[in-house]
Amino acid sequence: MAVSANRLELLQIADAVAREKSIDRQIVLASMEDAIQKAARSRYGQETEVRAEINPKTGEIRFSRLLLVVDQIENDATQITLNEALKKNPGAQVGDFIAETLPPFDFGRIAAQSAKQVIVQKVREAERDRQYQEYKDRIGDIVNGVVKRVEYGNVIIDLGRGEATIRRDELIPREVFRPGDRARAYVYDVRREQRGPQIFLSRTHPQFMAKLFRQEVPEIYDGVIEVKSVARDPGSRAKIAVISRDSSIDPVGACVGMRGSRVQAVVTELQGEKVDIIPWSPDAATFIVNALQPAEVVKVVLDEDSARIEVVVPDDQLSLAIGRRGQNVRLASQLTGWDIDILTEAEESERRQKEFVERTNTFMNALNVDEVVGQLLASEGFRSVEELAFVEPSEVASIEGFDQDTAAEIQSRAHEYLAKLEAEQDTKRRELGVSDDLKEVAGVTTAMLVRFGENEIKTVEDLAGCATDDLVGWSERKDGETKKHAGILDGFEISREEAETLIMTARVKAGWIEAIPDPAAEDAFAEETGD
Repeated sequence: MAVSANRLELLQIADAVAREKSIDRQIVLASMEDAIQKAARSRYGQETEVRAEINPKTGEIRFSRLLLVVDQIENDATQITLNEALKKNPGAQVGDFIAETLPPFDFGRIAAQSAKQVIVQKVREAERDRQYQEYKDRIGDIVNGVVKRVEYGNVIIDLGRGEATIRRDELIPREVFRPGDRARAYVYDVRREQRGPQIFLSRTHPQFMAKLFRQEVPEIYDGVIEVKSVARDPGSRAKIAVISRDSSIDPVGACVGMRGSRVQAVVTELQGEKVDIIPWSPDAATFIVNALQPAEVVKVVLDEDSARIEVVVPDDQLSLAIGRRGQNVRLASQLTGWDIDILTEAEESERRQKEFVERTNTFMNALNVDEVVGQLLASEGFRSVEELAFVEPSEVASIEGFDQDTAAEIQSRAHEYLAKLEAEQDTKRRELGVSDDLKEVAGVTTAMLVRFGENEIKTVEDLAGCATDDLVGWSERKDGETKKHAGILDGFEISREEAETLIMTARVKAGWIEAIPDPAAEDAFAEETGD
């Protein structure tokens, strides 16, 4: 069968559009069919269910209309009786559709223009979908492109098969791009929007630097060296923590390269950003000490519950540890995920002396002893009257200058003081209107009851309605700084797990939920009963 020139031209147009827009040829042909169907309805009537089919090999266009097989016709344009349908298709049944061939027609100017608009719209939608599908899987990659234009500080990048945007706040400070410049950036988000897929790039994202190292250091690309974390102050300074899976390869040396060639390539791309390469360690204290380089660290004190660490440095190292405008300690905190407090040796000594005096005064007032005894107890490491009251008597008696009788007397006074304090707190608890039922919740102390009453938690239901954050507080990280929000039980040294247990116990007691059986307790019961 010979193919006419206009049919051949139709297929050539479909092929050209598919190549230019990088979309499937079948999608282009389908959009043409939709456009022709729309034009055909204007010729055969809008009510007519017209179908147009383009032969993908010959370009021949065939028209047909779909008729619904019914018992009684209500609309001649869309329905056909069963008797008529059986003449066309012996197997037809009520509810089926019968295709009836329609004669071809010549497009008028208006119909052709309408068909063109439909094709353009469908092709544009297909192109946008192709762009979205292509780039949504490239989030986390580095892409290269040419600067197309700069709008209000935002840089529009031509990626070849799409456009992307580097917003002004995602550019390294003081760097300037002009149309025609080549640019590399990190794909951090791809969104499907009304105006088409929006591809957002960043040159300030911490992972941009990590990906640059992956391109420059073969050991990172091969997985021998792993980048554990990155912290950046874009355009100024950055820290990157690395670890080697092969003990024979130095991760820091591999990232630096021969005469600094590898790290220098990254620094050049980041507009001279100074990069500190830190060896990662599973030990938090060691890692934090490494992260504070080049400052020397004398001592560290970790508080794992609140993810805080105190770092003691020599007096002459304080400014180096903190860095200009706090940059070094801020980046170290971002890199490690710990809140870091920097103290000099003099400040730490002063603080320890202050704590020693406070503990001494506490023991003197609570136990009615002289200053020498208070200092002895404080110097032995006792931090509270509770600790002193419930420790083994032999530990108190082992203090130099104490004997068994002295130890027994001191512990007796400690118990009397705690009993008196308990009675005072219980009285205050009652004055605040805290119920006796709340006192029966396992893990709740009288001092906690007073704090609850001061914060309008007066019944078991009130405690059951609390969240863990309400009791122990929470932290939020913003602009590289961590802000701590206080909880109701601040100062009670209660962990999040313990706070959660308190709340769940209250919910069980209030009847909100059923108690979860303890498997260990059930096994012990089974052993006792022989079941």
